[in-house]
Amino acid sequence: MASKLLSAVILFLLVAVVTASDPDIITDFIIPANSTAAAIDGNFFTFTGMRSIVAGDDYPPSFKVTKASMAEFPALNGQSVSLAVLEFPAGSVNPPHTHPRSAELLFVVAGSLEVGFIDTTNKLYTQTLQPGDIFVFPKGLVHFQSNSDPKEPAAAVSAFGSANAGTVSVPSTVFATGIDDDVLAKAFKTDIATIQKIKSGLAPKA
Repeated sequence: MASKLLSAVILFLLVAVVTASDPDIITDFIIPANSTAAAIDGNFFTFTGMRSIVAGDDYPPSFKVTKASMAEFPALNGQSVSLAVLEFPAGSVNPPHTHPRSAELLFVVAGSLEVGFIDTTNKLYTQTLQPGDIFVFPKGLVHFQSNSDPKEPAAAVSAFGSANAGTVSVPSTVFATGIDDDVLAKAFKTDIATIQKIKSGLAPKA
């Protein structure tokens, strides 16, 4: 998986630069508030958080995303790019979610993925992706990825035209943020007991 991920990262960094959409900056780069220009060197422009993924062949026990966005890599501030590596053990899913500040370009590196998004007319667009396939999720639309293979893992690299694309997880946002049970029961045309059962399943494990 290591060499495939390296190739994917290079490709997607180039694509992300071309498709950038954050506001332009009027300096070469943005120096963090707690630093000075004299203190900036090559380390500031280097992110090493993907090394363990590239070096290893083991997949995590559940779906995992490793991000290189502005939060993890401050040099991206103002550069309109970010990247993420998605690891899917057999049978795992990246639940429905949105990225409010960017489209997502997904490149499958290993395994196969079922993907889809819903447009603003509530039409579902789905596809089965194989290694080497690229799929675009339009900005702000609800989408998902799923590895339905019961035995084989999958991996993908996502590029974003924003240093901070943001992620809004639909299950967590709707059921784990304190919205009143009665409101949710009416919205989903069900009863409060069902809502509470869903909420308990999303509660953080102690």
